Parts: sequence; structure tokens; C-alpha cells
Amino acid sequence: MTETLDDLLRVGAESGASDVHITAEAIPLMRVDGDLVAIPGHPDVLSDSWVRSAAFTLMNSGQRAEFDERHEVDLAFAVDGVGRLRVNVFQQLGSIAIALRFIPEQVFTLEQLGAPAIARDLALRPRGLVLLTGPTGSGKSTTLTAMVDIINSTRPVHIVTIEDPIEFHHTSKRALIHQREVGSDTNSFAEALRRVLRQDPDVILVGELRDPESIMTALSAAETGHLVLSTLHTQGAAKSVNRIVDVFPADQQHQIRTQLGDTLQGVISQTLLPRAQSGGRTIATEVLVNNPAVANLIREGQVAQLYTAMQAGANDGMHTLDQDLRRLVGEGTVAAAVARTFASDPASLDNVFVRANDFDADSWSHYAVDQQLEEWGS
Repeated sequence: MTETLDDLLRVGAESGASDVHITAEAIPLMRVDGDLVAIPGHPDVLSDSWVRSAAFTLMNSGQRAEFDERHEVDLAFAVDGVGRLRVNVFQQLGSIAIALRFIPEQVFTLEQLGAPAIARDLALRPRGLVLLTGPTGSGKSTTLTAMVDIINSTRPVHIVTIEDPIEFHHTSKRALIHQREVGSDTNSFAEALRRVLRQDPDVILVGELRDPESIMTALSAAETGHLVLSTLHTQGAAKSVNRIVDVFPADQQHQIRTQLGDTLQGVISQTLLPRAQSGGRTIATEVLVNNPAVANLIREGQVAQLYTAMQAGANDGMHTLDQDLRRLVGEGTVAAAVARTFASDPASLDNVFVRANDFDADSWSHYAVDQQLEEWGS
């Protein structure tokens, strides 16, 4: 096989892929609109030696040493004419595989992303903790990048980011921005967080809250007057609150709930759904904004009632995922059958008005979901 990894990535980029997967003894695949498909024009199975050589070409000596020790490593690199990619190299069944994700070269605005309007307000809060949550590949980092760019463009503050790896390179505008990469600029998220308060930050971005130490440090930074932005791999705003509290042993959970009730500004939980007519995907969100009632529910551990607070919290910018799905179906952006697979209460979508140019009446019948998805893809 004569193609290089760069060749495969260029085809992937031209095809609108979000990710490319390279596996020994398999054909290369790419993810387009959420589905894995073969890369056009590249039907050949990749040999183990080809994949191994491609993987080692991506790594510097430090990353190679980490891979030899841990059998996996995260990194980022750039390809001429393609842009930057986030990469995970890992070992499976004794061979090497590579997962590569394209990083947008431009910063999309929140409006372009379809993010809720409250995201801008949360980005401009002077202090507290703001969380972006959702499954892997749901666009959390892209939304977070847009929020950082708003701060960078409007506030004369010091922003410090701690990322693994750095995805988008920001240029200082009104703000001064420093970006630190785990592995090359700092040993760990926890270590960087311990040091960051000595760097005179106003805004701290933590790529992911991964362990009790980093969560505790982030909460402390938010308590002491800093704005902390971060992500969690959780689905649903209320589940994100539980996730943070449950990381800690039982004797610490009351303290964590109190800190979270005092410092949390908001949680935006997002997922991506296929569009009904134009192809591509659109964002669906759930938003929890802290107010006195929400803070009290968090402190008292009554997380189950947060869902009711979100349902009734439109004036504060809150909504549930089901409410946002109703909006998307009503606009004709997402097919009802697709939305039902993501809804906690699918029956709540049954009476949504759909404008005339949306799916015909068959979309509202009780066909199997896989049949509806097949019809959408045709």
C-alpha cells in the first residue's frame, strides 16, 4: 500500500468526516454524520507494520516512552492542507490502533453551533463553575472553545487553559491567554490545577474533571473568585451533579454538595442528532442554571428534583432535553422517530406540531425506530 496516513486524512477531511479510525488488518474507516463508513478509494486492509509505522511517526520521544509504558497515548498534530487533529494511539489484541479526530480550524460562534443563548451569559460570569457535559463526540470541546473565545474577545482578563491535548490554539485578544498541555507543559491536570492559582488567573479552563483531586481544586478555585470552565462525560445535567458528588467517599459528600451549591453557575449537557432533511447533525441540549432553589436542592442532595426545576426554569434559561427535542421536532429540524430514541419520555413528543414541509404523516406512526432511521438516510 502506497498511501500515507496524511493521504487517508485528506480524503477523510474532504468527505466531511469527524473522525478517522486506523486498525491493523482492517480497512480504514471514517465517521460521517455519526456513522462509521469506509474511506472512499481506500479498500485495502492496513498491515500491522503500516499502522505501527504511522503511529510511531506521530509520536515524539516522550510520547513514545509513555506509549511503551502504558500502551496508549494522547497527542495532537497538524497535517498540511487538513489542519489539526486530536489523536489517541492504543494497543488492542497485541496490535496498534489509531483514533483521530479533526479539530475545526476556525472558532465557531455559539449561534453557528446552535448552542443555547444562556451559554454566552455563563461564559461571561465573573466567577463560579460552568460545566459542559455529554457523551464522547457530542461537541463539548467545540462549544467550550466558542465560550473561551467570547471571554477572550470581550474581557481584559487572564485565561489559563489546561488541556490533554491542546486542540485549538487561541491568540490573545482583549484577554491574555496561556495554554498548557498535559504531558508537555505539565505532568497532570491535578498538578497544573495546584499551581494555577499562583499564575494570577481570572478564568481557568480544565479540559476534563477526571479525579477527586482535580474536582476539589476546581471547586476551591471557583470558591475563591475564579471562573472555572470544564467538561464531564455524563449525559444529563442532573447526572453531572451526581457524578461529581459520587466521586468522593460518603463522609465528604456533604461538603462537596455544599461547595457545588455555592459555586456552580450552570451545566450545559449536549448531544448531536441527525438532521431530518439537510444532512449533517444538530445539537440538542439540556441546561441547568444555578439559582437559590437549585442551590438548595444540590445542598440537600435532592438531585432528582432538579429535573422539575429545569422544566419550570425557562425564565432563567433552563430547559430539559425533552423540551429541546420538542422544539427541534416542532421546527422540523429533527425527525420525531429519531428524537424519541433520545427522549426520557418519548410520549411527550407525540403531540408536537410539525410544519408542513417536514416529514409526512408516516413519521408519526408507530413504525420501528430502525425503519424510520433507514427512511431518513435514504
